Amino acid sequence: MSGVMTKIGILGAGSWGTALSVLLAVRHDDIVMWEFRPDVAKQLTTLRENRAMLPDIQIPAKIVITDDLEQAVVDRDVLICAVPSHIVRELATRLLTFTLGQKLLVSVTKGIENNTLLRVSQIFAAVLPDFPQEQFIVLSGPSHAEEVSREIPTTVVAACIALPNAKKVQEIFMTPTFRVYSHTDVTGVELGGSLKNIIAIAAGIGDGVGFGDNTKAALMTRGLVEITRLGTALGANSLTFAGLSGMGDLIVTCMSRHSRNRYVGEQIGKGKTLTEVLSEMVMVAEGVRTTRAAYELAKLHGVEMPITEEVYRVLFENKNPKDAVYALMTRDAKQERFGV
Repeated sequence: MSGVMTKIGILGAGSWGTALSVLLAVRHDDIVMWEFRPDVAKQLTTLRENRAMLPDIQIPAKIVITDDLEQAVVDRDVLICAVPSHIVRELATRLLTFTLGQKLLVSVTKGIENNTLLRVSQIFAAVLPDFPQEQFIVLSGPSHAEEVSREIPTTVVAACIALPNAKKVQEIFMTPTFRVYSHTDVTGVELGGSLKNIIAIAAGIGDGVGFGDNTKAALMTRGLVEITRLGTALGANSLTFAGLSGMGDLIVTCMSRHSRNRYVGEQIGKGKTLTEVLSEMVMVAEGVRTTRAAYELAKLHGVEMPITEEVYRVLFENKNPKDAVYALMTRDAKQERFGV
């Protein structure tokens, strides 16, 4: 399945789907990218540029862009799910129409579905019960689309319960500027990529309020503890969160100017409401929905997640950010123990 003969279908033409099309075109010649809006698909085909989400990046001419889902699914060896988390169920339902057979399904979506509290792999398992989980792979790690598309060295993780399939995806995606490690902890890799967005919102709030590097370092470190607590409660390996899909993704999302979630927090820290911030954004900040889901999961499983709880209260209960930080700083004294 490796090499230029691999037929790839990218489902979703946002910033990440576009960046991955550019990346994969380095080594693969048969790529179809699906955009569900016909007018946008036509514009992308004409301009060979995603001006709304990834400006100044040329989409290679050999990449076929279509609004016909069948064209992006049938006769493909690998399907890449690159839609926002709240669209995954709809996409999975549309895939019921097709025979997926031996195709590998790679998710690059980072989020948890509200109401059901399911991860992306669980959504696909629920909607496509006949699709083998051994053919589902999650690709995650510190990888902003803006940098991947510009061939800035990046390293991620491909996780599958069947290691040979993780290694197939590893081989398909590897380039001199995009390094992929294989893994088997799908739960941990998915949760690391999703939950770090909550902590990035917290870090952004700190930036907006005017707090410093000390505050951000504390939020990132203690945030990683929260991610690990919930992750292990849901069956993940605690060590996964010390890797690229945990700590690595957390660092880049909390620190980077490219981070949508950090930006959302920063604007709220400066005094804007969540509604105001989201209405001004073109791209999706997954952390907003994930905060609600993680807050519910923590309550459901009896997991202590104080930073997540305070972010939830700031986002959805209009709590003053400074009051939220005060609540965190004045909690009962604790002994530092990682992972508990």
